[in-house]
Amino acid sequence: MQLEERKVHVDYLRPGMFVHRLDRDWLGLPFPLEGFLLDTSGELDVLRRHCDHVFVDVYRSRLPLHHFDVNGQTDGRRRHVNQVALAEELPRVQKQFARTAEITARILGDLRSGRKLSLVEVQDAIVPVVQSVLRHADAYLWVSMLKRRDEYEFSHAMNNSLLASVLGRHLGLGEGELVALATGGMLLDVGKTAIPTALLRKVGLLSEGEMMILRHHVEQGIALMSQSSIREPQIEAMVRTHHERFDGSGYPNGLVRNQIPLYGRIAGIIDTFDALTSDRPFRQAISPQQALQQIYRAGDRLFQKDLVEQFMQCLSVYPTGSLIELTTGEVAVVMAQNPARRLKPWIMVLTDASKRARSRFLEVDLLNQSPTDVPRDIVRSLERGAHGVFPERLGLV
Repeated sequence: MQLEERKVHVDYLRPGMFVHRLDRDWLGLPFPLEGFLLDTSGELDVLRRHCDHVFVDVYRSRLPLHHFDVNGQTDGRRRHVNQVALAEELPRVQKQFARTAEITARILGDLRSGRKLSLVEVQDAIVPVVQSVLRHADAYLWVSMLKRRDEYEFSHAMNNSLLASVLGRHLGLGEGELVALATGGMLLDVGKTAIPTALLRKVGLLSEGEMMILRHHVEQGIALMSQSSIREPQIEAMVRTHHERFDGSGYPNGLVRNQIPLYGRIAGIIDTFDALTSDRPFRQAISPQQALQQIYRAGDRLFQKDLVEQFMQCLSVYPTGSLIELTTGEVAVVMAQNPARRLKPWIMVLTDASKRARSRFLEVDLLNQSPTDVPRDIVRSLERGAHGVFPERLGLV
């Protein structure tokens, strides 16, 4: 049997990799001696607790070769790095967030009043977001995750734009491509401005007729764009195909696999992620990690699996804004990622070991802890609102 081994650090392991051997003996670990196909988050957790790296058999794995790049990133693309520190970027983001929110609200309000979309106005909101994401991958995510949510369509437009920028940056897209991708993200559900608000807010099950009206928002969005100065075909295609699904079960045209353009495949993932992590009239939000798990379980059925895995790698094991429990018993929230070690992000400690709120919140870089500090590490992620902790209610930004 042909064998090609690659040494892979445990931070970069992905489901679908075939673990051929470890950096230690197999004794005491719940894995077969002949190796195994990595499948569950539980298996990943065991390997990350007991190993520094493993040896993966490329040919017995179920991932494209680019996943075995030593840095765990895609090949053949520019690789963006943070240009400034989180502390430097955050004040800019907080100021810009308010302006972007104001412009987004005005755009959606104008559309409901029958006015036309303006590309200039949309890009006034988009370009600063993209530029911030290029300077630092997590600063805007951190602020966005913690700002109190208002009207869903408004926050969803902002979040889709941001998530598109963050994933596009991870994929190595240039600034012009990111602006187009983020513009499409903001406009995904623009057609819903033509749908009665009562239907959008309905709590109970929708009738078949109501579902047809709601699904028609795709065509209505395209119609609104056709009356505007937005002419980029990739943006139009992104809006047109964001509800298409890899197995053909989506709408409006039942496209399959590569019939869905890349921007549309990206849109399906980010749109679903933000919907799952946002409060809706008919259900409460779930944690970012729970949302990633749901999306992962749906690929290669609803989404392109390779792209889902890139999204998971982009947001990391403990996504920015997610709640975690530490070895000290404290509860913390993830502020930003450490690209060198994704399991050791920058965090803010919110409670003491008894889960009582701290009088002063404490920022900790898990990768560079002071020898004089209490050593901390992550035990597990927590569900949204665990122990009564809601970071977005604490005025952290």
